[in-house]
Amino acid sequence: MTILVTDQGFGPDNWDRGYTPLGEAANDAMALDVPSDADPDTIPLNAQIIRVDFPSFADGRGFTIARMLRLRGYQGRLRAQGHVISDQYAMARRSGFDEVEISQALAARQPEDQWVFRADWQEHDYQARVRGGSNH
Repeated sequence: MTILVTDQGFGPDNWDRGYTPLGEAANDAMALDVPSDADPDTIPLNAQIIRVDFPSFADGRGFTIARMLRLRGYQGRLRAQGHVISDQYAMARRSGFDEVEISQALAARQPEDQWVFRADWQEHDYQARVRGGSNH
């Protein structure tokens, strides 16, 4: 069982329709599984949910994919999945992810309070502080 992390904390994964791997997706795929090495320009924007894989917490390519999808106009649900740690939650939200899917094992090592602590991701924007403004 996986746990979904949002700005409100931990919750159950409420997507139960499965995912289609990006390489096997037709234009009408409702949910896509995207590997970290995917070219963001080749990802269709009509899926209801796109789940981007993080094979390692040191692999930040998923953040770039999320940002590029949002810049291209993707309005659907965007989920990070895999090795994302609580310290990366603010970066995940800033890059465009709506939620992070984690394992029960990771949730045991990094409890909900560690994730919620980073849920004020808009308030801790380094670039906005340097510019002297806020991120709102």
